[in-house]
Amino acid sequence: MTRRLVLLTEIISPYRIPLFNSLAQHPGIALHVIFLSENDPGLRQWKVYKDEIRCSYEILPSWRRRIGKLNILLNGRVFRALRRASPDIILCGGYNYLAFWQTLLWAQSRRVPFLLWSESNRYDVRSGHPIVELLKTEFLRQCSGFIVPGQSAKEYLLTHRVPADKVFVACNAVDNDLFRSLAASARQNAGERRRELDLPGRYIVFVGRLVPEKGVLELLSAYGGLSVELRRQIGLVFVGDGSSRQELQKRAALVSEGTIKFVGFAHREQLPDYYALAEMSVLPTYTDTWGLVVNEAMACGLPVIVSRVAGCASDLIKENWNGLLVEPRDILSLATAITTLTTQPGLCANMGAHSAQHITNYSPAAWSEGIAHAVEALLGNHD
Repeated sequence: MTRRLVLLTEIISPYRIPLFNSLAQHPGIALHVIFLSENDPGLRQWKVYKDEIRCSYEILPSWRRRIGKLNILLNGRVFRALRRASPDIILCGGYNYLAFWQTLLWAQSRRVPFLLWSESNRYDVRSGHPIVELLKTEFLRQCSGFIVPGQSAKEYLLTHRVPADKVFVACNAVDNDLFRSLAASARQNAGERRRELDLPGRYIVFVGRLVPEKGVLELLSAYGGLSVELRRQIGLVFVGDGSSRQELQKRAALVSEGTIKFVGFAHREQLPDYYALAEMSVLPTYTDTWGLVVNEAMACGLPVIVSRVAGCASDLIKENWNGLLVEPRDILSLATAITTLTTQPGLCANMGAHSAQHITNYSPAAWSEGIAHAVEALLGNHD
């Protein structure tokens, strides 16, 4: 039996398109995606890859404003879009916009099962405000079921007294094949790519927004704390942009030995070059619902150093096998982890191979199977 699934999500993220395309190919799912907006240009510089979407979709009219830390997004035609799609079940990508609440009310009025795609974990610093927590608790109470990417998000829901049988895992994933193939191409032409991108012969890479909560200031301090001899051998490359870039550059100028580069924002298809030519990828975040850059780095065959609070840590990192875990804000442990991998090339290579092996379990196809299982489980009970 084919189930009509409507998936409501904020923007056309390049990292989600392969997941939606895979789900649309599932024999038991007729997928329609409703995007609240094309992009969030005030926060992200992503390209909008509409030409790659291979599923039924629409983009709602929207009005967006950012007031301090408050991101307001209002949409028209929510109810009309839902009526036209006539879903058997709804998968909703959050609770932070009015359209998500409208969709929940619409689903309840028509007795349509409502799944929440929840990635929050207990380290998520976005939570904590009493009103936000009250609204979240009420939203969770009214959902029929939940999709989570992994163990940390599942544990978070269980602490909110969500019944375990209502929680389904659909692993977070990126287009592994794309990153793997582009990384292989970069390595085949390593010398030329290094010259074109002006990269050090050896380097550590950070990919992401250059903001304090990603741990970028601690990463720079950890690099500056390496031995002079080690800094002369290996550089540090920041791929991304953000509010901390100027401060990072100012501090980097005070590091007397070593090479520190800021290459700016890179689009999806440019990232494999930076991963492929690096020796390791580091994400020392204070808070991350998941950390898809870790998936990307592993697909490119890199060992990874990740803070324990990243949502992906308990699922993707097998310590001393494909990476190392560090405490957030712990500069000394971060420097120690970097030193361990930098000075043991054999260990580094083995971990990279294990990363490439392990990440095959986290694919768009695996994600779509998780969604299809949840849909059938809920609708089977609903029928």
